[in-house]
Formats: sequence, C-alpha cells, structure tokens
Amino acid sequence: MIKTLPSSLVLMLLTFCSIAVGDEAETPVDWKIGVVSVKITPERRLHMAGYAGRKEPAEGTEQDLLGKALAVEDRDGNRVVMVTLDLIGVVEQLRTDVAKQVEEKYKLPPHALLMNASHTHCGPAYGRDDAKDYFATLTTKLVALVGDALEQRQPAHLSYSFARCSVAMNRRTPSDDGFLNHPNPNGPVDHVVPVLSVRNPDDDALRAVVFGYACHNTTMGFRRWLGDYAGYAQEFVEKDHPGVTALFMMGCGGDQNPYPRSELKYAQMHGRSLATAVAAALEVNQRTRRHQRPVRGKLSSVLETVDLEFATPDRPDFAYPVQVIRFGNDLMLVALGNEVVVDYALRLKRELTKPDGPAVWVAGYSNVYSGYIPSKRVLLEGGYEARSRPWKPKLEERIVGKVHELIK
Repeated sequence: MIKTLPSSLVLMLLTFCSIAVGDEAETPVDWKIGVVSVKITPERRLHMAGYAGRKEPAEGTEQDLLGKALAVEDRDGNRVVMVTLDLIGVVEQLRTDVAKQVEEKYKLPPHALLMNASHTHCGPAYGRDDAKDYFATLTTKLVALVGDALEQRQPAHLSYSFARCSVAMNRRTPSDDGFLNHPNPNGPVDHVVPVLSVRNPDDDALRAVVFGYACHNTTMGFRRWLGDYAGYAQEFVEKDHPGVTALFMMGCGGDQNPYPRSELKYAQMHGRSLATAVAAALEVNQRTRRHQRPVRGKLSSVLETVDLEFATPDRPDFAYPVQVIRFGNDLMLVALGNEVVVDYALRLKRELTKPDGPAVWVAGYSNVYSGYIPSKRVLLEGGYEARSRPWKPKLEERIVGKVHELIK
C-alpha cells in the first residue's frame, strides 16, 4: 500500500533538496585569475649563464625561453602576481626595476610580486655589460607581462594537489676527500610535485597549472637556448592539455641534480616524467577527483629581508628576501631567495604543516640570485655548495626564524 506523506513533511523535504542542489550548483567563486606568457629568447648571440667553461656565445635555439605570469585576486581585491622565468636566476637589479615599474603602473606593491627562475643553465647571462640591450628589453617585457595578466583576470576556481617524481638525486657524495659533486642515491631529496590548478567556474575546464620541483635544470650544458627539463615539462603539459598555460616554480634544488645528464634525450625524458607527475596530481582520467584541495579565502602576502652574516671579516651583511603568500587557510607558499638546498624545504614543511592548516609549498630561486644558501649541515660538512659563499653557521636559523615570524 502506498502511503501519502503529510503535506508539511513534503514541503520540508522539497525545501531541503532545493537548498542542497542550489549550494552545489552555486559554489562560491573566490578568485579572479589572469595568465599570460611571453617569449624571452634572446634575438642575438649572447653569452650563456651557469657554466664558466663556455667562453663563446650561444649558437642558436633548441627551445624558446618563456616568461609567464599568473595574476590572482580575491573577493576583497587583494592581488598577487607570480612570474616564472626560464632564466638562470632573478638578479637583484631585474627584480628592483620590474617591481618599481609594476608598482607605479599597476599599483601592485612589491610584497605582492613573486619572481621565480627555473635556473636553466642554457639561458643568457643577462647581467653582463654586453647584454644591457637584452636586459632592458627583458625588463620591458616582464612589466608588460604583469600588466597583461592583471588585465585578463577572469572568475576561476583554485585547487591544490600534489604527486611525486624521482628525477632529482642528491649530488653530495661523501668521500675521504670530503663531499664530492657526484650523484648520491642515499642523500636527502624532495620528490614532491606541488600543483596549483586553475579551472573555469562554469564548465570546470582547466585553464592553467603552476607546478614545482626541487632540482637543478642542468641536464644540458651545450651552447643553445633551452629551458632544460623544466622547459620540456611545461611544453608537454601544455600539449597534453590544449589551451592550458603551465608555469614551473623552482623548488629548493641547490644540492639536487637530474640524472642521467648531458644528452638532450635525457632532458626530454626528465621533462616527460615531471609532466606525468603533474597529470597524476591533477587526477587525469579519474572519474572522480578525490585529492584536490579547494583553495578559498583571503589572499595575503608579505616580503621582508633578514640579514645574513658572512664569515669573511668586514664583509657587509646580505639582505636576504623571504616572502610568504597565503591563500586563506588552504595553501601557504614560502618563497626563498638564491640557491637554497633541499634541507630548507624539508624542514619548513615539517615544522609548518598542521592537520588543520594550509598545505605548505616551499620555493627557492625567488626574488634574488647571488649564490648558494647551504643549510647548517651542508655548511659544516663542506663541499661545493658550502664553499661558494662563506656564511656563518647561524644563517639557517635566521632564515627559518624569519619565515616563522612572517607567518605569525
């Protein structure tokens, strides 16, 4: 026998269902996102950065070098722009010139601008006196890039996820003669591939991905322009997802190298491995995505410096930049300058990650480039990364302490 429900109960059920369906259909759109890219391949022969043994200028282009920008704005109008570059690093003058013009033209404060370089060793030595024309052009392009990204902001959803990739290997091998620059399968690594994905709110189509990895872009050292494995990874992600812009954020790879090396096929293989990890993080071809962490809330950013002391007498302290960008309580990006070794990422993620807190992403090679930042362990052990800059051992505690201070 079919029983008729009381009219009051029917009305209550219909109301509940309409609310539930409405909530699902009207997921709040917290963000406006703009993403653009620009070619920064030199148009004339220039000397190359990264390896001092290459005395002659580049001979041609194997792969175009790119600058890319992702502009993010929250509901309250707070903005951040992340710029990624297929370059050896962000020299201080480039950062200063771009940040100044961006603030003047677009009212974007310096703390809201993150500049990160992939550290490819097949890019131009653009800080040389004989590259001033390229430097000027690069600056102009990057300022316009930021403006274009801000201009193209559209409603979007953000989510964070990660996978793993085993391209990197620690390059510090202990021996009777100290620590050698040689692949060490027993050394510390950070194989996490963090991924920030941008999707359209109406059809859930992927628009852009920012992904990171902690490994030197040193597969190749020939005299041709090349983004190395990171360049290929971005290229493969964009080919696998037509219409998507892929941005590579370099991690704390100061003591990490890709192996094998020295053949172009390996740069391509490493790039494919990393692109596959990005696809895994995005849960491509899964009917239901279960590991995407929605990113919502208020956007905030802070950038300050901490003085690092040299061991060399009478050498002035180095003003080291530390930047923190927070996406509500869902994601926190810590950007450190120079060539930071992997110990910093492992420690900060260990100390900052909480069950009810934001996911923690630690990037290196951000906002300044002037040499290695060893951890206290690496500094005391010695070896290549420790010799390049005579820091006092307290530098790790100063940097980590500044990160904690900014987060508080």
